Amino acid sequence: MFPLTLHPHLMHALFEIAAVSSGAYYYRYIMRRNGISTQALLNGGRFAVVIGCIFGAAIGNKAMFWLEMPQLFPQFWNQPEVWLAGQSMVGGLLGGLIGVELAKKFSGVTSSTGDAFVFPILLGLIIGRFGCFVAGLDDGTYGLPTTLPWGVDFGDGIARHPTQLYEIVFAGALWLGLHYTQRHFLLRQGLLFKLMLGSYLFWRLLVDALKPNPFDYGLGLSGIQIICIVALFIYLPYAYFQIQRRSIEA
Repeated sequence: MFPLTLHPHLMHALFEIAAVSSGAYYYRYIMRRNGISTQALLNGGRFAVVIGCIFGAAIGNKAMFWLEMPQLFPQFWNQPEVWLAGQSMVGGLLGGLIGVELAKKFSGVTSSTGDAFVFPILLGLIIGRFGCFVAGLDDGTYGLPTTLPWGVDFGDGIARHPTQLYEIVFAGALWLGLHYTQRHFLLRQGLLFKLMLGSYLFWRLLVDALKPNPFDYGLGLSGIQIICIVALFIYLPYAYFQIQRRSIEA
């Protein structure tokens, strides 16, 4: 039986705070390493970008939760506290991306800003998924039943795919791969973020097939998987053309 189910909400909240705090601190460290002081982050366009990222991620987080579970809307639409429930990494990433792009448009920032977020996002993801894992059944990110030897009983007597741990391993491998790419290849600004986001969306499209589907939109696809497909269809061409331009210049 899974051992850490005594205070799942508290455990998850602590890991969530640690994930956000660690990611923010690491982002600040990267910016300072690149010669951008904390004071500079609070001025002008860079501050607008950070604010756009925070608000966009928060909105996307909640919107994706309701898209994933639309069957709850008729029952809870008039309960404000429920609107604040739920978390979604995919929603946070895509919402943050939209928020950053809107902030850049209105603040006049033209340079790419996404690359500095890549490793802080992965760090926060790794820590956050540990929180999802220790929260067990209360978190809702566990996998389908499995007979594989590494299946985990989260407290209901059923061995399930530990999809939270799968994602931790994936995020670690992606970190190493992107770090190697960054060190050994001359990348255009923004390409590192595109590679990270595209890889994560494709991963979620696959791994969510191992999770219970709270609402089937057809063909066995969940709301998150549908959004991943749409986002990949729209976003991947940008990464492809950026790689192509690099190849031509080389």
